[in-house]
Amino acid sequence: MRTVRILIADDHAIVRRGLRALVESQQGWEVCAEAANGRQAVESGERFKPDIAIVDIGMPELNGLEATRQILKMSPSTEVLVLTMHQSEEVVAEVLKAGARGYVLKSDADQNLIAAMEVASTQTVPYSWCNRRGPFRVPERPDRFAGRCARKECDAARAGNYPVAGGRQEQ
Repeated sequence: MRTVRILIADDHAIVRRGLRALVESQQGWEVCAEAANGRQAVESGERFKPDIAIVDIGMPELNGLEATRQILKMSPSTEVLVLTMHQSEEVVAEVLKAGARGYVLKSDADQNLIAAMEVASTQTVPYSWCNRRGPFRVPERPDRFAGRCARKECDAARAGNYPVAGGRQEQ
């Protein structure tokens, strides 16, 4: 079995510790690097070429969106999942535009992050689609992750025709 190497980038040490514990609880997964700001995330992405990078959207020195762009430029095979506390259609659009595979809300990370990482690590079809009638895709990036989401996000995704990852499941 191949080991999945993961970069964790968040400016809060307690969040990094929690994410490390979560990652290391999974068989075959290891944290190859941690970063406390966006610049460190980019440097670690270039140096370690992780399979997955979990990147906080709001970090000092370089925000998570720009860090995502730069990580993917230097390590195109890395799958980036953006971790955020912001739940809005603008954030979803910006995350996907930056090239991230998806996003997970911090408030739901304990429920959704492992599933999102499993999808990213296997590069399989998404585990859950926002649109209950079937998948919808972004024409230029049909492989993007789409996870469980809130009704508000689903409506935004349908209107904008892009997938949503993370968030609360529809009721």
